[in-house]
Amino acid sequence: MSQQYNPVIGLEVHVETNTKTKMFCACSDDYFGKEPNTHTCPVCLGLPGALPFTNEEAIEKCMKIGLALNCKVAESSLFERKNYFYPDLAKGYQISQYRWPLCVGGSIEVTGKNGKKSTIRINRAHQEEDTGKLTHVEGRTLIDFNRSGVPLVEIVTEPDFTDTEQIRDYAKQLREIFRNLGVSNADMEKGDMRLEANISVRPVGQKELPNYRVELKNINSFRFMVAAVEFEIKRQIEALESGETLHQETRGWNEAKHETYLQRSKEEANDYRYFPEPDLPSLAVDRDLVKKLQEEARAALPQTKVDNLVKTYGISQESAVTMIRQGSDPFFEELVAKLGQTGISSQIVASMIINKKIDWQDLSTDDVVKQLKAQASQTALSSDQLEKAIDEVIADNEKTAADYKAGKENALQALIGAVMKKTSGRADAKQAAEIIKEKLK
Repeated sequence: MSQQYNPVIGLEVHVETNTKTKMFCACSDDYFGKEPNTHTCPVCLGLPGALPFTNEEAIEKCMKIGLALNCKVAESSLFERKNYFYPDLAKGYQISQYRWPLCVGGSIEVTGKNGKKSTIRINRAHQEEDTGKLTHVEGRTLIDFNRSGVPLVEIVTEPDFTDTEQIRDYAKQLREIFRNLGVSNADMEKGDMRLEANISVRPVGQKELPNYRVELKNINSFRFMVAAVEFEIKRQIEALESGETLHQETRGWNEAKHETYLQRSKEEANDYRYFPEPDLPSLAVDRDLVKKLQEEARAALPQTKVDNLVKTYGISQESAVTMIRQGSDPFFEELVAKLGQTGISSQIVASMIINKKIDWQDLSTDDVVKQLKAQASQTALSSDQLEKAIDEVIADNEKTAADYKAGKENALQALIGAVMKKTSGRADAKQAAEIIKEKLK
């Protein structure tokens, strides 16, 4: 790839929230796998005279997402009609938010190439409704409106991404946040979460944004998104180097050919003729509710849960991260509580769950308690063995030990992690912590 250009990338992530009903009507939004056009009514079919009403649960989940991404929740918000004509849009417009989004101005930290950390600015997280689904069969196009009107949150970033590792990390973090907040299953295969990228390139050293961007639409896997973005960057650079002028356009991803393809010329905001939705009142946001949702969102954030697991149970950060990504952390906490004072290390329990020696998805915690108690005598370390391991860790990590003695509390976790690694998870992390503290007084 030529080094004369740098990519400029922004992402749009659409996530369906798991409410009981659709965004503006009483139809069930549990549509996946159901017979086509059985979850519909005059509202989501856009029939004349049908009036929408706002789903309060969906609005709260949108605010939770925004707060988890460090956005500010607006004092008031307003729905608008986004007008365009496409077969999967029964009304001829989508109810969305453009000028008055619900959540604005957030940020999230991502890891890119070579482990470099960067801050990605979140422009907005706003509420809208999903469209119907088109299926192309033997030259015909069939329309299923079961999905039409399902609550959809769109999260839009600023054009802050510069490499595909940042994109992968961002998308995975969002999926983890959605699941931990309990707002969506974020199952990409089912279309719960869809990725779109806006891509352009500019000469190295240029500060101004390019006067065009190419949108990659509705990509349903992290792997496809990375491949599509990398192809598109290469395609645009080659086009510019050959003297071609690039324009606004929307492209899709052809996995079989491993290339992007033109879908249509990209519309600008004014092409959608936005105007306030006349059938819905503006949203006045209760600040006490925002405060409550903020506390819930903060407690559910992956990093908060990691920190709590490490602090409460003395397990390694790596184990905590893995269990949260698996979704096994509630099982782990229940299991540790039932094990009580058996002497079985929390780290042993975590390691067995992570390494699938415990079938946490199908077994009850009572069944596993019996299994672990039977193995305890074989896995536990003696006091002499633990003390020897700690002495060796302190000797091998003199700087970390000195950092702890100088008052850096994080150094203690690093030493505990080293002990757990040295003992293959057999040490009791809390006991190890007490011994380390005593030795480094």
